[in-house]
Amino acid sequence: MTAMTDTSRPFLNRRLTEFGTTIFAEMSALALHTGSINLGQGFPDTDGPEEVREAAVRALRDGRGNQYPPGPGIPELRTAVAAHQQRRYGLTYDPDTEVLVTAGATEAIAAALLALVEPGDEVIAFEPYYDSYAACIALAGGTRVPVTLRPHFGESASFRLDLDELRDAVTDRTRLLLINTPHNPTGTVLTRAELAAIAELAVERDLLVVTDEVYEHLVFDDAEHVPLAAFPGMRERTVTIGSAGKTFSFTGWKVGWITSAPGLVTAVRSAKQFLTYVASGPFQYAVAEALALPDSYFTAFRDDLEAKRDLLVAGLTEAGFGVFRPTGTYFVTTDIRPLGETDGFAFCRGLPERAGVVAIPNSVFYDHREAGAPFVRFAFCKRTEVLQEAVKRLGAL
Repeated sequence: MTAMTDTSRPFLNRRLTEFGTTIFAEMSALALHTGSINLGQGFPDTDGPEEVREAAVRALRDGRGNQYPPGPGIPELRTAVAAHQQRRYGLTYDPDTEVLVTAGATEAIAAALLALVEPGDEVIAFEPYYDSYAACIALAGGTRVPVTLRPHFGESASFRLDLDELRDAVTDRTRLLLINTPHNPTGTVLTRAELAAIAELAVERDLLVVTDEVYEHLVFDDAEHVPLAAFPGMRERTVTIGSAGKTFSFTGWKVGWITSAPGLVTAVRSAKQFLTYVASGPFQYAVAEALALPDSYFTAFRDDLEAKRDLLVAGLTEAGFGVFRPTGTYFVTTDIRPLGETDGFAFCRGLPERAGVVAIPNSVFYDHREAGAPFVRFAFCKRTEVLQEAVKRLGAL
């Protein structure tokens, strides 16, 4: 009898062979096994606003969204997204042709890259980068070209972009820039000057740009978030990605969106319709109401996370880590070399037993693994008492 399957050939296609189980799954399982505090995966341990949760319950009870919602997203949410972009940034989008609702930001990234990248096209991404970027570029058949954010040490230690390195990375095969600001995992927020230079380069070399701006409402100190689409020549070539999960602390709802020019939205929708088709029907109604919350909500949300950042930064510094104080997101990147360590993987795998805390090695976010080897990321989107206990445990180091 002829074998039904050629078992000599790997089941997983070659584009994904470098991607195994994510580090988040591994470290979260380790946290559960050891009873450790999980500061690895970036999800809050409390729900968002009660009125937003009740809006979802109301939608469920009223029968709104219990069946397939419209492919582009419900009109109420698309209108709310457009109103948010206008109110916050002065960017005007047509809800019918320039807004697309997705199953979280991760699907938005996947759909954008699958739609816009041909096999062999080069995609420049800033490393360290969110792990789905590399996988989605691979799925699209693109060639990943990392440009490394370099650590700058001193009183205000941070990771910064080398604009000359970015310019040198662009070739005749470059199709797209994949930008993330505020930046996960480093906590860097690109400045107006940096964004203006990126915009100038994109226009000069006729590049498309996908910008992941899911942490747009989490900027601290004197930093400001400025959408790349707001710069001259960028609106028609930029796909901007937003997410409700990071702003309203309902990460399980998986509601994201893109805003862009009609042609780009149509292209991304063409790919998106064969991924999830639609998702999160009742939650779309709730997020539409959430986006209309007064500015006081967004201010209080930011202030709460800023206080938690300060708590964790102080504790990590006291424990002996080198700390890069983030100006955005809800992550802190640390340097373990002051603790006499150099291997972030080994450090994170041993940390639960040593201190009862879980973190993520930054090297998983790099192509150049050696560049990220001594850096470790902690999340501070947790209850204050959880962070206080984590700081206490880390003091044992």
